[in-house]
Amino acid sequence: MTSPRYWLFKTEPETYSFEQLRSDKKTHWNGVRNFQARNFLKTAKKGDQVIIYHSGDERAAVGVASVVKEQYEDPDTDFPPGTWVQIDIRFENAFQTSVRLSEMKTNLKLKSLMLIKQSRLSCMPVTEAEFEEILRLGRRKAPVTSQVKIKKK
Repeated sequence: MTSPRYWLFKTEPETYSFEQLRSDKKTHWNGVRNFQARNFLKTAKKGDQVIIYHSGDERAAVGVASVVKEQYEDPDTDFPPGTWVQIDIRFENAFQTSVRLSEMKTNLKLKSLMLIKQSRLSCMPVTEAEFEEILRLGRRKAPVTSQVKIKKK
């Protein structure tokens, strides 16, 4: 058996959020309509680890899933059979802190991250080192974003 590989899958949280995956526990990852992303999706193997990234306004990695079923035909297509594929993934865990794209862009350990170089892809490989760095950032305790100041009279 080969070692697990690592991926980053993007989703619009309004379409299918990580919270929905947490609730569903498992889902089909379908609707990929870019040939390069489709080719990556075809190589995902059972046991591979997946960082789920919310695109749109949020632009942040929010948690981890794993591949539980390898490629099979995505039935929601007008193309000839077999053109588009889907896989099944399972919820693993949510990050304590979302890892924002702006933070990834300034992290030297993530300077080659495909998300930064080819931001339009919905499915892309990440190296084990990139995966581990994003996990590390996601395990941090949430930073205090505002503090209440009490004025002395």
